[in-house]
Parts: sequence; structure tokens; C-alpha cells
Amino acid sequence: MRELFDDVAGQSMLDPEEAVRRTTRTSLPKRFYTTAAISETPDGFAITLDGRPIKTPTRNALAAPSRDLAEAIAAEWQAQQELIDPITMPLTRLANSVIDGVAGRIDEVTDDIAKYFGSDLLFYRAGHPEELIAREAQHWDPVLFWAAEEFGAHFILAEGIIHVDQPETAIAAARAALPRHPWSVGALHVVTTITGSALLALALAHGRLDPEQVWAAAHVDEDWNIARWGLDDEVAARRAARQVEFQAAARVLAALSPRAIAPGS
Repeated sequence: MRELFDDVAGQSMLDPEEAVRRTTRTSLPKRFYTTAAISETPDGFAITLDGRPIKTPTRNALAAPSRDLAEAIAAEWQAQQELIDPITMPLTRLANSVIDGVAGRIDEVTDDIAKYFGSDLLFYRAGHPEELIAREAQHWDPVLFWAAEEFGAHFILAEGIIHVDQPETAIAAARAALPRHPWSVGALHVVTTITGSALLALALAHGRLDPEQVWAAAHVDEDWNIARWGLDDEVAARRAARQVEFQAAARVLAALSPRAIAPGS
């Protein structure tokens, strides 16, 4: 089973679709436990199977920083049927990624998030039609105004897809507003890569937008095209897989909101 989570742990944060493909090529193990529960430990709230603690793929303790997160992870294990399927356990996979891949590399992962402040989805606007222009402005402008007022991060907008260099002062101001807690950083990385917007991720972490608003803002253009051309099954499946990962990350940010909204925490 450790190898099974190895296959998806490193991919789940960056590419949920690849995580699905890898898992379908791996034999799923049978459920070998009766009860999943939690236990408070010095590492946090550990997840246990029949009283025995679980380890991550690199043999760290699988423990969450809050009771509600730990209970949600334990619920994923309890919900498994005859076979254990990691694809149905997004919080567990995110926890493995945070514990094994983010905790010791917070600066590196934060830098990766901050790169999006140089080419964020919210900066590049449609030139037509008028209805799409208005929808982008409706969903995106309040986030940009908030970033400017709250953090002094003043960004430049552009029409089309030609890259526009953003002020270093704006990028630095937005980066300084990112949290430092490893679970928050890991969750922000997921939201950023899925939405293409570090500003939307930041707005979610600070409670400026709720998950439904962030998801809608990230898919303004896609939803516009779907309304006109429809949605095929393959695209729908990819979107659904991304949304599962997004919701898990949003749940982590909500659980850690007192720390997530405090830069440097």
C-alpha cells in the first residue's frame, strides 16, 4: 500500500489527472482494518487504523494539525470498501504531499506559488464579446481591488495573451501575504495550480472569497465556452477530478483559517 500512495502522493498536488492514470495502472490493496480513528500526539492528531498509527510514503507520521482535519482524513479511510482506492482519498493524498514534500521546503513551494503573481489568470482579459468582458470584470476586478487595498499589490491588466511584466513591488507585496504554515502552503499550491491564479488562492486563504466563488472565478472563460459549445465527457471528467482536489485544499484552508490568514504564521 505504501507504494500505491507513493505513486499518487507526488502527483496529486501538481497533476490530479496523472494521479488518476497512475493509480489505474496499480493493483489496489484490500482493506485490512476495521476502524479508522484519530489519536492526539506530539505530532498533532494522528490517524490510526485499529489503534495503530499510519505512516506517509516516506515513513513520517500521518498527523493533521487540527482535530477536524484529522477526523476528515480518518473518515476517508473508514469509507473505503473492500479495496483501498487513493483516488477517493484526496485529503489523505494532500496530507502525504504536505508532510513529505512541503514541510521541509516551504520557501521553495512558496516561490512556486509566487511565480503566478507574474502571470496570473486575472491579469489577461478578453477583448470581446462584451458579455464575456463584463463577466471577467465581475469575478476578477474585486480580487484585484482587494489585493491593492489590503496589501498594496497593484498589478497591471492586459488584453489578450501577450505577457505583461508586473511590478516587482506588487509581486513582493502579494508574496508577503502568503501564509507560512506548511499545510496552508500546500493547500495554496493546489488551489493555485488548479485555478491558474495565486490571487484567487490568496483570496480564498484570507476569506475574501469562498470556495464556490473561487471556483466560479477560475472558470469564467471555460464556462462561457461550455454554455455555447457544450461539455464533452472527457473534459467533464478532468474538471471533476480537479474539483475534488480543489475542494480538499479549500477544506484545509478553512480548517486552518486563523493561521492561514496571518502572513508569516
